[in-house]
Amino acid sequence: MATLKIKKGDMVKVIAGRDKGKEGKVIAINRKKNTLIVEGVNMVTKHMKPSMQNQQGGIVHQEGPIHISNVMYVHKGQPTRVGFKFDGERKVRFAKSTGEIID
Repeated sequence: MATLKIKKGDMVKVIAGRDKGKEGKVIAINRKKNTLIVEGVNMVTKHMKPSMQNQQGGIVHQEGPIHISNVMYVHKGQPTRVGFKFDGERKVRFAKSTGEIID
């Protein structure tokens, strides 16, 4: 499986869909479906039955998954594409707009 260019904890900007223009932090990634969950983006309403963890039950608002192709990495406030290069022996991500190493 190919390495993903976006990781958990990255700041991303939504570039397509209902929430276009919103920015948020990546909470979780599903590598099999190529989707991710972004904080405050694609909010869905879920009806929860009362359980041991959720005594009250009721209507819960939570983030839904969004396809990885609909977001761009944000580097220094600007959305940018991400590439890979070798820094000595390590393979690192870099911002294609500035050429700076991300991590």
